[in-house]
Amino acid sequence: METKATWAAMACVVQVSILAGHAAAGAREQQMIEYLTKTTVEQLKGCQIKAHDGTIMYTPDGKGNYAALWTRDFAYMVENAGDLIPLDRVEACIRYLLGGMRDDGATPDRVQADGRAVYVAGPVDHPLGLPNLDNAPFLVIAIDGYLKRLPADRRSDLFREWSPLLDRAMDYIPRSGTGLVHNDPDRPHSPYGFTDCIGKTGELFKESLLYWRACRYMERLQDTLGQAAKTKDYRDRAEKIERHVSVLWDDKAGTFLAASKNCRQVDIWGNAYAVYIDFPLDDKRDRIVRFLIDNYDRYVWRGQVRHLLKGQYWQRLLTGVPRDRYQNGAYWATASGWVMVAIAEKDPDLARRMFADLIDDFKTGGVCECINEGYRKLENYVNSATNPLAAARQLWGRSNKR
Repeated sequence: METKATWAAMACVVQVSILAGHAAAGAREQQMIEYLTKTTVEQLKGCQIKAHDGTIMYTPDGKGNYAALWTRDFAYMVENAGDLIPLDRVEACIRYLLGGMRDDGATPDRVQADGRAVYVAGPVDHPLGLPNLDNAPFLVIAIDGYLKRLPADRRSDLFREWSPLLDRAMDYIPRSGTGLVHNDPDRPHSPYGFTDCIGKTGELFKESLLYWRACRYMERLQDTLGQAAKTKDYRDRAEKIERHVSVLWDDKAGTFLAASKNCRQVDIWGNAYAVYIDFPLDDKRDRIVRFLIDNYDRYVWRGQVRHLLKGQYWQRLLTGVPRDRYQNGAYWATASGWVMVAIAEKDPDLARRMFADLIDDFKTGGVCECINEGYRKLENYVNSATNPLAAARQLWGRSNKR
């Protein structure tokens, strides 16, 4: 006959088993983080090339396919794996990018090894519209990531030197009356660089999130210099986006759309990113997280992320991109970390599974720019490693308190 003592003993055994399972899971994730850290170091070593002036440039890949210093890719490296890059090299690359800024404030999309600044996505002789809408925010993000690693006095001196250029860069980005980044359908800019082939127009979601984030960084940095007027200006810009971003909300789907004109489609990357950066979402946050969990198998494959739900394709392109390839249906690790962090809020086991699937794919197929069935594009793509690494450290790193 079973007694209370027997039940108590059984409960204790179950509890010990559960704790052992959690410990084993934690150990597995630590091993995967260690693997991804080593992989990231390898990627950062393999992507370096020397510019005409001796600057060591960190290019997007280790194959020489994107043989230039690209603003957004470098910003992701600094933000997500900056501790793995020597400080003097980060500053040299920032100066290399700043040196390419146009008088009107247009920030380079990239600067080539010969020193030529290029402002628009696509080949130099076949640009995809007007200058990219994410160049200035990413430059601010890169600089903020660098300055955080410096002593306060050095940080202030550098920002005082660079802030006039950054003000000009931020003013260049077109915004609508709502404060959101705006892309003219008749004369479009190339938008966020990982959708720079896509004709998103009107008010834009992902691009506005990047601009909001850059405004918040500029607000804080200007405040450190005692620049009250500029501090308030950037605060006002950020708060205006917060007040009006709901123009892109699709209440039926429970997510934000990519754009208000062309490509009014659910933006998987943008929604996950909004959660990841703690953009003020109020009650919308839970709905976005639930959407990402409920539709997981419709946009994730091998731990990597489609821009749109499976079977959907962008409604307007700036150049020809076949379906299920590249930016029009392939799966990318660039966004994997944002999704992992978002879904971990309500389903941590699913986030762990996603991370494990991603690492398995890296080990078997290499760290590629993007993938699909029967398709792997450009091995040794740096942001595919750096971005998930930062998310994994946040979720399961040794200093994490969750």
